[in-house]
Parts: sequence; C-alpha cells; structure tokens
Amino acid sequence: MSTLEGRDASALLVIDVQNGVIGGAYRSDEVVGTIRSLVDRARVEGVPVVWIQHSDENIEEGTDAWQYVPELVRAESEPLVPKHYADAFEETALEQVLADAGVDRIVVTGSQTDECIRSTIHGGLTRGYDVTLVGDAHTTEDLSEWGAPTPDLVVAHTNLYWGNHRAPGREAAVVDAADVRFS
Repeated sequence: MSTLEGRDASALLVIDVQNGVIGGAYRSDEVVGTIRSLVDRARVEGVPVVWIQHSDENIEEGTDAWQYVPELVRAESEPLVPKHYADAFEETALEQVLADAGVDRIVVTGSQTDECIRSTIHGGLTRGYDVTLVGDAHTTEDLSEWGAPTPDLVVAHTNLYWGNHRAPGREAAVVDAADVRFS
C-alpha cells in the first residue's frame, strides 16, 4: 500500500496525448480509443481524471501540436497540469492536485512510453504513490533509427519490467484497461 497517509483514492492520469506527441505513434488510434474508454469509466465512477500537457522547444504551447487529440476532451472540472519535463511531477502542480483529491494511487496512460510514461511512473513511486500502468493504454513513436528498440518492444519491455517493479510500502502493477479497478 502507498506510503501516503490519510489518502485512499485513485486518479487516472492522461499524459501527453497531444497531436505532436502521439500522431505517429505505434497503435495510436487503438491507444487513444482505450484511453477514451478509461476516461469515460473514471467519470462514471467519480474518479478524478488528471490531464498532463507537455510543452518545450519542440512542442510550443498554443500550437496545434500542443493540443490534445480531438478524440479526448477534458471536462472543465478536470485538472490540467502543464509540464516541461518528462516526469509529470517535476516542477508542476501534480502533487498538489493529487493531494487535494486524496489520491494515493495513480493509474497511468498516455505517451511516450520511453520518456514521459517511464519518468512519471518512477516519479510517482518514489514519491510514495502506488502506480498502475495500463499496459494497453500507452505508446511511443518509432525511434529505432537512433538505436532504440521498435515501439512494440519498448511497450512490451516497459510492461514487463513495471509489472515486476517493487518498492517498500508501495505497489507497482501493470493491467490491461479491461482489468483496471479504480477502487
């Protein structure tokens, strides 16, 4: 169980599902559809949905590339956390947003598996959260031209190692979207 006392809620994190991030990613349409279903389920169950939006010199704030994909629409009541680093906890309001909602477990979806997803799941675990990675709701682009494994292997490897990750007093897990339990 999480090391965050007095908290017992889950939150769904939707990380960087932006036009300029996920546009050419592996299985992007399928992943976006899966995330959309999870967002719908979370809303019905009264689970906070937290949107994370990246900007930097490659994805400038306000541009089309910076916008969330049109298939995913944030409700006005749902927090939007802007970020400038891979880890969504670094120099953002994410910890405060989660504390205000009494969250001790984050359920993680989005893009890019080998950057922002990995950084955020590790960042959450080191800060005391239980972290569930939704194995069929994250993706990345093909960086094999620069020596990285192909996207399918990046996703598979991340699911493999995160499913076996452990820390004192915290839980890490990988589940498919159909098996996500928010409570």
